[in-house]
Amino acid sequence: MRAIIQNEFGGPLTLTDVPKPAPLPTEVLVRVYAAGVNPVDWKTSAGSGMAGMQTFPFINGWDVSGVVEEVGFGVTTLKPGDEVYGMPWFPRAAGAYAEHVTAPSRHFAKKPKSLTHVEAAALPLAALTAHQILIDTADLRKGQKVLITAAAGGVGHLAVQIAKAHGAYVIGTAREPKHAFLKDLGADEVIDYTKGDYEGTDVDLFVDLVGGASPAAVRPGGLFVGVPSGVDRPLRDDIRTSPILVEPDRAGLEAIAALVESGELRVHVDATFPLEEAGKAHALGGTGRTQGKIVLETF
Repeated sequence: MRAIIQNEFGGPLTLTDVPKPAPLPTEVLVRVYAAGVNPVDWKTSAGSGMAGMQTFPFINGWDVSGVVEEVGFGVTTLKPGDEVYGMPWFPRAAGAYAEHVTAPSRHFAKKPKSLTHVEAAALPLAALTAHQILIDTADLRKGQKVLITAAAGGVGHLAVQIAKAHGAYVIGTAREPKHAFLKDLGADEVIDYTKGDYEGTDVDLFVDLVGGASPAAVRPGGLFVGVPSGVDRPLRDDIRTSPILVEPDRAGLEAIAALVESGELRVHVDATFPLEEAGKAHALGGTGRTQGKIVLETF
């Protein structure tokens, strides 16, 4: 199969022929039709992110949408021909920038029928991150106020919609040209972080997707979740903090698919690249100016 191989951190991403993997018991072999690109991908490529989980040569990427080709012994939830999407193995290496991947069957779920493989590949890591913060960690309730930084980005634009689907009042931060996009997604307020101050917003939940934000916006008793910085220490005596690292989660993927099919969640794909142009995809993502997600097409 074809795969993008990297032999050193900071080195080129090279399209190479490598052996196709075979599924072990409880695993499935998935023909990858599209692979989502996330900040952790280009950070890992450069030597940070999940670099410590890699061995050379390595195949980057975690987001997958494709078709099951083969199932290992014991698999009962999927069968050959099923269209699936998922975020296998994270934070261990998954090798999504390739034509095939193998992983435990329960790291995948049925792809939302209304989405193309490109759209579905844009969802898993970002949508699971948002879902696990808002629902599993914060136990978001109707009427609560949520502040989301980088709200027009990959995780952010999905978090806005998931929070709205659960009845929250959502405030997002983004540069002014992206305000209409966020309003269209359902954001109740949008703040231009280059001009405005959101510290007086008195929110129940602050989801910091940039890192290093002040917790002053959180009401007493509220929750601050810092994603890139992994905050696990008290920032104020009167608020809670929680670290978060996304996990493979079939139940979460199924909940996300249900929101897609109900029309409450849509994913925005900013750009697509063929597999062999993974380096260009990383360069674009690294600018920090994309809206939504970047996806590699592998088929």
